[in-house]
Amino acid sequence: LLSPIISLLIGNRFSVESRTLRVLRRQTALSQAMAGGGFVSSSAGGTEFEAKITPIVIMSCIMAATGGLMFGYDVGVSGGVTSMPAFLEKFFPVVARKTQDPTLNNSNYCKYDNQGLQLFTSSLYLAGLTATFFASYTTRTLGRRPTMLIAGLFFIAGVVLNAAAQDLAMLIVGRILLGCGVGFANQAVPLFLSEIAPTRIRGALNILFQLNVTIGILFANLINYGTAKIKGGWGWRLSLGLAGVPAVLLTLGALLVSETPNSLIERGRLDEGKAVLRKIRGTDKIEPEFLELVEASRIAKEVKHPFRNLLKRNTVGFGSDASLYSAVITGAVNVLSTVVSIYSVDRLGRRKLLLEAGVQMLLSQVVIAVVLGIKVTDHSDDLGKGFAVLVVIMVCTFVSAFAWSWGPLGWLIPSETFPLETRSAGQSVTVCVNLLFTFVIAQAFLSMLCHFKFGIFLFFSGWVAVMSVFVFFLVPETKNVPIEEMTDKVWAQHWLWKRFVEEDGDVEMEGRVGVNGKGNGSNGVDYSS
Repeated sequence: LLSPIISLLIGNRFSVESRTLRVLRRQTALSQAMAGGGFVSSSAGGTEFEAKITPIVIMSCIMAATGGLMFGYDVGVSGGVTSMPAFLEKFFPVVARKTQDPTLNNSNYCKYDNQGLQLFTSSLYLAGLTATFFASYTTRTLGRRPTMLIAGLFFIAGVVLNAAAQDLAMLIVGRILLGCGVGFANQAVPLFLSEIAPTRIRGALNILFQLNVTIGILFANLINYGTAKIKGGWGWRLSLGLAGVPAVLLTLGALLVSETPNSLIERGRLDEGKAVLRKIRGTDKIEPEFLELVEASRIAKEVKHPFRNLLKRNTVGFGSDASLYSAVITGAVNVLSTVVSIYSVDRLGRRKLLLEAGVQMLLSQVVIAVVLGIKVTDHSDDLGKGFAVLVVIMVCTFVSAFAWSWGPLGWLIPSETFPLETRSAGQSVTVCVNLLFTFVIAQAFLSMLCHFKFGIFLFFSGWVAVMSVFVFFLVPETKNVPIEEMTDKVWAQHWLWKRFVEEDGDVEMEGRVGVNGKGNGSNGVDYSS
């Protein structure tokens, strides 16, 4: 969620003339298109273009969102396989001894404190962080669709190496290739979903990505639960190898879907972009939206250097600190709660979900910390059935809040916020910030758990409080605002961020150039202004 702010601070200082002309051109184009219809007034103050919810849009979004399925599976599978004795004995014998030999007298909080084990998990995020910089270029120059295809190929290569791994080096290289796939997929898929979806259901369709992430985590937990029972010690290979299923689905999906009209127009393929826009909107009345995309593309071409102008819940129960059975329960809660977000995000808005979830996440982590602080010591983990159930309930409470708010909205809000001229670079910042901090947490969490013990939950609850205050004061509502009007309708109206996107007279100019056609006798454009 910080990434749109970063983009605003360093990337959206357009001149008064550029933004004023953009407003004039857009409103003139819209007024000229009024005779043929094609748009209505949005309740959020933006322009809602005429668009049907066509089968091709739904299918395209479902197929593209399989990138989230792959990401979720990769995230979920690592914790399960690292709890399998055969996997630990082959790749991490030191950890295997600490977990299986009671005579070593290790602290319950420190059994999995191993840098190599943490690297197995975190290498995926570090590789994804690096790949994001290359993915930004391919997304902008080749398009969203080819970038998703590249992601699928990286995923397939990584799955093959992981499933066939004979030593730790081979295992880590496989994770690095998977991480490259994550970087490319997380760069392209949210942009694809935001650009292809009609404004009024953009939030719901974009959250399909996060829904697939949660489904991938659940599938990974279920598969780990089953493969852990396989005799012969090869169950971990099956767990890692089955990641090939979503990898193939993403690759096939990238071959079958159409490129977004935004990307085609941005790359100068106007006729093709117009044809795709007509197909996905299910109407011939696309001229207003098409003209706005063309104007956004013109502005984008003026920005020569977009970068210059411009958590994961892996913490709770990371590795095998919770049983595989509990992981299945929380995985199911994760999926169901994300479905709640799909239903509510375009009705309640983004801010309400984030703020409510902040309170819920804060309280649940505090309760978990208190219970563990009282009942779990270094050498005694006898929670008792009642307290164990309470901890699982609180974990589910945390996961559910995250799944209908910070999980999906951390991808949705940045992907719908950036103007076309900085969208690819902005999404790259989003993915980089996400993967950077996920890498830091993944690499450090087990060591932090060893030293902080139950206090680790208080540490993260403090950050939840900071996040919630940040949202309350600094994150505006983006519900029902067309993606190409976000700068003028949202950021230029915010009490703080307008200082970074407006200059003298800009808002006044926009206020005098209306689309409702009232009071100026010029089809909504006051040409004297």
